[in-house]
Amino acid sequence: MVAKMAIRIFLFIFIGLSFFPHVLKAQENDAFRSTDYPLPRFVSLASDKVYVRAGPGSRFPIKWEFQKKGLPVEVILEFDTWRKIRDFDAQEGWVHQSLLSGRRAAIIKSQEMVAVRRKPNETGRLVAKMEPGVVAEIDKCQESWCRLEASGYKGWVQRGFVWGVYEGEAVE
Repeated sequence: MVAKMAIRIFLFIFIGLSFFPHVLKAQENDAFRSTDYPLPRFVSLASDKVYVRAGPGSRFPIKWEFQKKGLPVEVILEFDTWRKIRDFDAQEGWVHQSLLSGRRAAIIKSQEMVAVRRKPNETGRLVAKMEPGVVAEIDKCQESWCRLEASGYKGWVQRGFVWGVYEGEAVE
């Protein structure tokens, strides 16, 4: 009698879960995952005014405000329509997904001016120099170089001077 009851319960659960596969999928995923995009990943700000909050929702207090469209940030967690981001200074907070763009951008991370070259090598002709902290759009990255555009200048910068792309990441 007990064995029949156990079999019935097992079959009920098994059949029930087969009709609702999203229940199983939800258990497989992280609690802080709302999309199939990779985590972490780099994106940029889609607006000149972006409030960064203490938690994932408008009821949470504002920690600070970004005022530069196109600034690169790193998405490190997701919760519903909210993204936890990390900025260049390693500060973290939550922003609404509508305030982020998939366009790739970079910040020059160096204590000195960085050479921008016509070709992705040390012997490429010097096109310009970028100051530390300059925000640029990433056109593409390959091997140890990234092609950037800022203030009308386009050229290749060594990847080691670029914040906004992962080591070994190909950007097209």
